[in-house]
Amino acid sequence: MRAVENLVKGIEALVRLFGRIAAWTCVLLVALVSGDVILRYLFDFGALWLQELQWHLISPIALFGMAYLLLNDEQVRVDVFYEHFPVPVKRTIEVFGGLALLIMGAYIAWLTLPWVAQSFGRGEGSPNPGGLPYRWVLKAFLPFGFTLLALQGLAHALRNAFALPAQGD
Repeated sequence: MRAVENLVKGIEALVRLFGRIAAWTCVLLVALVSGDVILRYLFDFGALWLQELQWHLISPIALFGMAYLLLNDEQVRVDVFYEHFPVPVKRTIEVFGGLALLIMGAYIAWLTLPWVAQSFGRGEGSPNPGGLPYRWVLKAFLPFGFTLLALQGLAHALRNAFALPAQGD
């Protein structure tokens, strides 16, 4: 039982770390967009790489954020029904939901690996002149983000299956 709890805590610590990275990436994105607007309209200066960087930053926000939302129990569910279920039924739903996320996240991560490997092998960069190189780094967020979601799905299922106390942020 202690090993399961330590595993869950370890996974959740990892997810929390990447959730914080996603949050700080939001701050960076706001700063970049603000800076881009100021440069463009006050100084008549624009850079394609700056615009590409802005949409590149959305990837870690979304892909790290989805596991973080599950960690903090902010996932979408039909609460109108769920809130009336007895606790054992709620736990069962959470266990099966976590296992479904584990399977789905692992499968999507596995499906994206050849795509990322191909991009890395070709040294893929932006097709636009003055754009960002290393587009494969952006694509690598896909398997990583879905692996993080799969791990958090596992932690979620274990936490509910073993009735471990909820852990706050």
